[in-house]
This record gives sequence, structure tokens and C-alpha cells, in this order.
Amino acid sequence: MSRIAHKLMAIVVSLSLGGPVALANLGDTDDPATDDPGFAQGKAAIEAQDWPRAIDVLTKTVDAYPESADTHNFLGYAYRQSGDLEAAFRHYQRALEIDPAHKHAHEYLGEAYLMKDDLAGAEQHLAELAKLCTPIPCEEYKELKRAVEAFKSR
Repeated sequence: MSRIAHKLMAIVVSLSLGGPVALANLGDTDDPATDDPGFAQGKAAIEAQDWPRAIDVLTKTVDAYPESADTHNFLGYAYRQSGDLEAAFRHYQRALEIDPAHKHAHEYLGEAYLMKDDLAGAEQHLAELAKLCTPIPCEEYKELKRAVEAFKSR
């Protein structure tokens, strides 16, 4: 059997056994904060576009789970929507320090760069998403690409 066939067989076996290859390059983490009631309340506040409430609840959740990329990402989103780009950047960047493959953080950070008229910054995160979402473009890539194209055509 060739080396390629051996590697493919190892991947298939690992996938069927639920091994670590199953999550490779997906950016998925087992984030305990997502089970916290504050996380759910923060997401609900975001869905209701209640930015002050989302910021309040998610700040407490970040304090309890400082290594939660998902919570930092949602908190960054709430800050961005409320107009506080400085805080948004801080939380998006922290989410990416924790999980460099966090696709939503790349998308939202790119959109925040566009709000600052920083096309190069947005395109950097678009390029990261292109790598993370290969071979099939993911929704985060498509959304940021649309935002970049709209920015360029204004």
C-alpha cells in the first residue's frame, strides 16, 4: 500500500473512532462557557439587539470564563454593534488569541476594520478565512467578502 493510501486509511479509522482528526481545522472547541446561563442570556440579548444587556451579561461570563473564545467573540460583537470599536477589537483579538481558527471572530473583526475604513485589515481576515474555509467557502468567508466588496464599491 502506498504512503498516501496509508495516510488516508489512518484518517478514515480515526474519523470512525471519533479521534482528533475529526475536529482538525474546524476551529471547534469544547467551550464550557457555552453551557453557562449567562452565555445563553447574552446571546438572547444580542438577538434582541439589547446591546447594554448583552455587554453586561457577557462581561460577567467572560470574567467567569476568561479563556472562552466564544464569549469574547460575542462580547466583541455586542460592543461593535453599540459603537465601541475599541472594546470590540480588544475582545475579537482575545478570541483569536485563544482560538486562532475562530471563523466568526475573523469575520466580525474584518467587519470592524471596515467600520474604521481599514480595508487592508479586513482583507487580512478575509485571507485567513479563505485558508480556514478551504476547499468550500464557509458562510463567514462569504459574509466578509460581501462586506469588503460593498466597501470597495461605495
